[in-house]
Amino acid sequence: MTKKNTRQTAQDPSVMSCVGVTIPAEEHPITNEMIDKDALFVLRKLKNAGFAGYLVGGGVRDLYLGKKPKDFDISTDARPGQLRKLFPHSNTIGRRFRLVQVFFKGGKAIEISTLRSLSEYDLDGPQAVLAPNNTFGTLHEDARRRDLTINSLFYEIQNGTIIDYVNGTEDLQRSIIRIVGDPEKRLARDPVRMMRAIRHAARNGFTIEQKSWKAICNNAPQLSLCPPSRLRDETIKDLYSEASASWFSLALDSGLFYSLFPFYKKILTKDTTSGLQQRELLKDLFTSIDNLNELCQSNNIHRQRDFFLIALILIPMAETRYQLYSIYRKGAALFNLGKQIRADLDQGIGIQLNLRKSLRQEVVSLLINLAQLIHNKQQNDWPKWLQKKSYFKRSELFYHCYQAAVTNTPLELCQISQKPTSHNVPSPSHNTTSPETNPTHDNETKQYKPIVLKNKKGGIFGFKK
Repeated sequence: MTKKNTRQTAQDPSVMSCVGVTIPAEEHPITNEMIDKDALFVLRKLKNAGFAGYLVGGGVRDLYLGKKPKDFDISTDARPGQLRKLFPHSNTIGRRFRLVQVFFKGGKAIEISTLRSLSEYDLDGPQAVLAPNNTFGTLHEDARRRDLTINSLFYEIQNGTIIDYVNGTEDLQRSIIRIVGDPEKRLARDPVRMMRAIRHAARNGFTIEQKSWKAICNNAPQLSLCPPSRLRDETIKDLYSEASASWFSLALDSGLFYSLFPFYKKILTKDTTSGLQQRELLKDLFTSIDNLNELCQSNNIHRQRDFFLIALILIPMAETRYQLYSIYRKGAALFNLGKQIRADLDQGIGIQLNLRKSLRQEVVSLLINLAQLIHNKQQNDWPKWLQKKSYFKRSELFYHCYQAAVTNTPLELCQISQKPTSHNVPSPSHNTTSPETNPTHDNETKQYKPIVLKNKKGGIFGFKK
């Protein structure tokens, strides 16, 4: 798509030196018909009430690229209190900056944010991580405070125009990821922006602009300054993205992967045969995760819980540290190794990613059971005593994912199309980040038995004595 001279300059009335570009409807691919009907309702109601309203962020980006947006977020000059009065079926959320969620039939929600100021973007401000950002602002200021240029576009429905203050449309056309402003200072303020840059590069097949890439590589260790809960949520988004293999390559090259999983720094060394082998296996495991999520999504099958995916990417660690799969163990030896792995998780990744204790135990269970399945696999079937175990179905799928990675072959639908259990959660159809963010019900928790507890009837781990 080429740019034409018919574009008009859009000036922010409060900051006349800040000039944007208004792209007319005939010069871009977005139309009102492509926008969710509930989002259109919100935008029209804002206009009728005398407020400005814009489709923003990922919604504009995805529509421009011909994709179906997951969310249709809206920005406005109306304040949160005014929005609550205008939309009775709404709720206010957020700590650093208040957002209003407008609820619709079926539990769907449209998020509305008030335009924010440059308080976080201000280069003369204090260089604190996650600086305060609770000041209302103008359209230009809101664009400049966003993370990436491709996420800083505004679409208004009255004339069907896109308003661009940061050359985001150019970067979309050229398939470039670029951090808004000075990358070094923006990443110092919020290191999680590095993860978002890599995520969108992986998902869209874009190239990260050189200055932004250099800043990401330089600031990768700063991720440790962020709350573990934020790192967990952002990492899990990437695991469910169906582009985690590309994400892994970028995260590994930039150093972000070692900031998230520091124990892998010694394991994935390039100067040893073992290190190179584990790198390759890990990449294939991420490919298997993408394959699994894609099959589940395309066939309307419940996706696996977060601990299932996390356990998959811990397989190379389990083999390198404990020789869990190359050495056959049973009984007390396997029981004691399970305790050791759990203790190590409690001191490491369990804290780094803020994983609940129950989820840590499920990770250990899958890793230990995989060893049992590997060493008890028969030519055409599994032993009957193994098939009777409560953990067998999920562990069998875990085994198939591992084998798909080892043999570099795709998963088959018949391997994952088993009837969903209460442990599975449906693919998110509303404004949730991923399946794992849904709260666990009490009855689900009761069904889980810690793997390191003895079972009187079945022996240690529930295996044969």
